[in-house]
Amino acid sequence: MKSTRRARTTLEVSPVVLPDAGALEFFARVAASGSFAAAARQLGLTRAAISRRVAHVERQAGVALFLRSTRSLGLTEAGRRLQGRARAVLEAAEVARRDLRSRGAAAGAGGADAPLAGTLRLTSVPLFGQTVLAPLLAAFQARHPALRIEMRFTARRIDLLREDVDLAFRLTERPPEDCVAQAVLSYVVRAYAAPRPGLPLAGPAALAGQRCLLLGPPTTEEATLHWRAEAGDARATLTIQPAMLADDLGSLQAVARAGGGIVFAPDFCAADDLARGALVDALPGWRLPVPEGEAVMAITLPWTVAPASARALVAFVRESLAERACTAA
Repeated sequence: MKSTRRARTTLEVSPVVLPDAGALEFFARVAASGSFAAAARQLGLTRAAISRRVAHVERQAGVALFLRSTRSLGLTEAGRRLQGRARAVLEAAEVARRDLRSRGAAAGAGGADAPLAGTLRLTSVPLFGQTVLAPLLAAFQARHPALRIEMRFTARRIDLLREDVDLAFRLTERPPEDCVAQAVLSYVVRAYAAPRPGLPLAGPAALAGQRCLLLGPPTTEEATLHWRAEAGDARATLTIQPAMLADDLGSLQAVARAGGGIVFAPDFCAADDLARGALVDALPGWRLPVPEGEAVMAITLPWTVAPASARALVAFVRESLAERACTAA
């Protein structure tokens, strides 16, 4: 006969502290589902992601909220008390959401074009945020003038739930399991330089002796890098001794525009400079492939938690970039 004893929790019980709104909604949905598997299906996440998020909610609350067995979840006394509070808070939030939707419909906007308000907190890696996202945000906010946007351009990976961020744009092939991720832009890395005699180079071997500008952490060690490059069916190994390293690609592109060397950058970062003639493709046809599946990803918490403004911006960015790609073609 199988034991029905529940696993002991290791959290010490302390006065209940109400988690933030996102964690509260997650807690309520997991508690109502009664099992990791059911919660995972409802929220579109993996069981492992559910387990990690439950642990985070408990850490945020400061008490054990769930009793765990191998097949189900139960609530501790603190969890039952919190569930009652959570239900009232979420019902009030749903009333507010319905009111906002009805006001949007009454204004005649309707659907995805309904005017948005409140605050949207987002983060982006600088090389995408500054070159692609920022101009799109201007157009998006023109559609939603009552929407306040708070931006953080940083390469640091921000925990959306813990740092109260609604949306992140990252270059990755492995987005967090407990988030919703959509690819918004694929890219390749190419070599760019200011127009000058001798460009374009005859081929990868001609990089020898060139001043190369690379994105990466500065180091006191001299490094020789060997990168695989492709041009159709052709393959070659690029041997590069960087003349300059920096943790900001925009600075390296400024050096390249001033004639300071050849910069290796994602194609979307150099598009404006190419259009203006400030940079040229130093190795036409050659590219540095990125890891399979890597792209600029829009990452949010599950759609049940993510605000409507985050979902609307993701859709707007994807549509805008798709239109741009069609125009370029």
